[in-house]
Amino acid sequence: FAAPYELTRRLGRPLDVGELAAFDPDALGSVFATPPALHRFPGSMAKRVQAVCQVIVDQYGGDPASIWTTAADGKELFKRVGALPGFGAQKAKIFVALLGKQLDVTPPGWREVSTPYGDDGSFRSVADITGPDTLLKVRDFKKQMKAQTRASQVGTQM
Repeated sequence: FAAPYELTRRLGRPLDVGELAAFDPDALGSVFATPPALHRFPGSMAKRVQAVCQVIVDQYGGDPASIWTTAADGKELFKRVGALPGFGAQKAKIFVALLGKQLDVTPPGWREVSTPYGDDGSFRSVADITGPDTLLKVRDFKKQMKAQTRASQVGTQM
């Protein structure tokens, strides 16, 4: 979660989607790759960040928040988020759940399109992390899911 802060620090100014969309791709890749790298795959992530910024410039007038502030309902919000580069259905559900649970972005139907991540009281993803205690609950949930997956794989191999 420190990468946006570190990118801001490296550029020496607040992040701007228009600037990032227009940034020289090789230069941005170098900024991402400078140790410590901003991502495990810094070149790929620099390209993805640039692609997302370009979509925001082209479709949302350079205003990232308009992705959700102008969505008529949960279905439209889910479609918009899912259309961003690097966002598949699961990541879009998680992001819609995060918007609803933590930022009070709750267009009609947001919980339905973000199920199961939008479920009230769940501890499945980053959408549910609000502090150290909930981080542990999400980690425990993920461990349980991995253990169940391993157990079911072992059961099918016999």
